[in-house]
Amino acid sequence: MATTNDLKNGMTLKLDGELWTVLEFQHVKPGKGGAFVRTKLKHVLSGKVVDKTFNAGTKVEVASVDKREMQYLYREGEDFVFMDTQTYDQPHIPAAVVGQAADYLLPEQMATIAFHGEDPLYVELPAAVVLEVTQTEPGLQGDRSTGGTKPATLETGAQIQVPLFITTGEKVKVDTRTGEYLGRA
Repeated sequence: MATTNDLKNGMTLKLDGELWTVLEFQHVKPGKGGAFVRTKLKHVLSGKVVDKTFNAGTKVEVASVDKREMQYLYREGEDFVFMDTQTYDQPHIPAAVVGQAADYLLPEQMATIAFHGEDPLYVELPAAVVLEVTQTEPGLQGDRSTGGTKPATLETGAQIQVPLFITTGEKVKVDTRTGEYLGRA
């Protein structure tokens, strides 16, 4: 147990049986009345963001979230199999937990997986990954880097928009948070 005075960004709280991550917090001391803490919380599983206000000094339950660096091995049915590089355990992570990260996962790639007890919560990838374009329409003469975009299929099967000058077989850098093209690799 901790008090609202101990809150920090990134801390995970257990409120009403649900896990929430503190995105922002602000201690407010109005001229009249008691102090309070205004927070912005993100639901760990759904990603929903809410604003919540606590009275200063209120006790809140801190959840223990264990983040482990793991290597992605392969897909087995609906599950993704990862390997803990320190203990060599191979947990099966459901596709629902992996979510959008599946679009940018390649075998042997490293990822951070958050666990609450033995339950996997989410998979975090590096901010950018390098992937090969497996299929895209050829560009036309006169295409420029500042021109339009065209769809391209990556080696993981994900579709992104790339500039007209990108060709099949090129490696591109992709933002894993937004799915945007960042540049050639």
